[in-house]
Amino acid sequence: MSERKHTPLSPELAASLPAVNVDDLLAALKYYVDEDYAHLWIKDQAVCAQCQAKPCLYFCPVGVYRLDRQNQTMVGYQACVECGSCRVGCPFNNIGWTLPRGGYGVAYKFG
Repeated sequence: MSERKHTPLSPELAASLPAVNVDDLLAALKYYVDEDYAHLWIKDQAVCAQCQAKPCLYFCPVGVYRLDRQNQTMVGYQACVECGSCRVGCPFNNIGWTLPRGGYGVAYKFG
């Protein structure tokens, strides 16, 4: 994986952005959970066990990924907001992702 250099926003641009609270955005969502079909999964737990950084625990805005008592990565797909960050965030491409089946997933109340 190539090293990317973080470039902060200019003060002018940062000041022009609206203040957004993720919790407020999440309150505008409705979930239709498909209990029979997980649209997110870990492909190979052995790969996760070798991963030192565990970025999956941090890049998901709703905390879908957690560690269990045996230090294995768990996926709480029911809370997924389908942002797609997990498709690109895992450095080992070890997260399986598909769109939820028709009629399930996130529904936006205001849009």
